[in-house]
Amino acid sequence: MKTAKRIFSFLSVVIVTVLFYNAINKKHLEKDSDTSKEPETQTHKTYKIKSLKLPENLNLAGERVPLEIPDVRERMERELLVNTYWQSNGLLLIKRANKYFPILEPLLKKYNLPDDFKFLALAESGFIDETSSAGAAGMWHFMKTTGKEYGLEINSNVDERYDIEKSTKVAAEYLKKSKERLGTWTLAAAAYNAGNYGISKRLKTQQVSSYYDALLPNETERYVFRILALKEIITNPKKYGFVFEEKDLYQLEESRTVKVDTAISNLAVFAKGFSMNYKELKIRNPWLRENKLNNKSRKLYHIKVPLE
Repeated sequence: MKTAKRIFSFLSVVIVTVLFYNAINKKHLEKDSDTSKEPETQTHKTYKIKSLKLPENLNLAGERVPLEIPDVRERMERELLVNTYWQSNGLLLIKRANKYFPILEPLLKKYNLPDDFKFLALAESGFIDETSSAGAAGMWHFMKTTGKEYGLEINSNVDERYDIEKSTKVAAEYLKKSKERLGTWTLAAAAYNAGNYGISKRLKTQQVSSYYDALLPNETERYVFRILALKEIITNPKKYGFVFEEKDLYQLEESRTVKVDTAISNLAVFAKGFSMNYKELKIRNPWLRENKLNNKSRKLYHIKVPLE
């Protein structure tokens, strides 16, 4: 009997001890798994997301943006915020602009197009060699049909939408025709996105004559404001928090032009003859789309190669 009591007492102590430790462990687990309390950080002291003050005067090609209209102000602020706080993309655009604006600016002047349209080209392509989901390509993002309509050679071997000089000439022709048809550079810029017919039809239906008064598809409603935002940020980068040195910006390598009016069977071999490799040839001449130049018509092409 005494032995049974001793065993019972021992088991009782063991059970109480186990329950006690389980209770303690449970509390620790609940404490460790409690995610309701946010960890204390110093982020709020070092990182600020600030509301931006819109400039008093904004214009596209000299045409004033009516910021006193509430929805116009909101749409402008949206694009300025998006393009300011998408910091990595913004800095890359600033770097690439430094590379290609020096080429575009004299071409725009040559073809009598306002300088502000270099920001349209940047908004369209980001100055990278990518084809859009709709099939638009090159710095100015032309569709094949539009490019061919304006005289660009576009096929699997040669695609002049990627030729900066030729595509800029076509863009200038298109935009000047749009301006003549629609009345303003702002509407011409909108038509570059939505087409002349699309813009004309909506203006007529809504009985308005200004881009800022028209109700347009969402992409087109944002389009001109994105161009304006890029213009403002790239013109005043430090104002929007972009910090860099001149050496951080991209530069275009200097080139000279070689005239070719025959076929080239192997562009990799051709490149070596000018002290460069195939990749370097393609970077300088993205309009060459294959490792050969067919040129059955004996057309005169201008190929960029390194300086001697």
